[in-house]
Amino acid sequence: MPKLKTNKAAKKRFKITGRRKVMKSKTSRRHLLTDKKSGHKRKLRRWQEASQVQSRMIRTLLPYG
Repeated sequence: MPKLKTNKAAKKRFKITGRRKVMKSKTSRRHLLTDKKSGHKRKLRRWQEASQVQSRMIRTLLPYG
């Protein structure tokens, strides 16, 4: 059976933890940061767990994750 290709864009955007959870970074961190409060920006630094539907799709893109 041939090797499966990893989607490189997904590899850069998502992490799979040791317990097989799919983690993604939060949105709203690219621009217009001067209008956002520092506490809000600090909370956006953390990673969040992807939903069940998203996780299923992401795992197909990252077969060896």
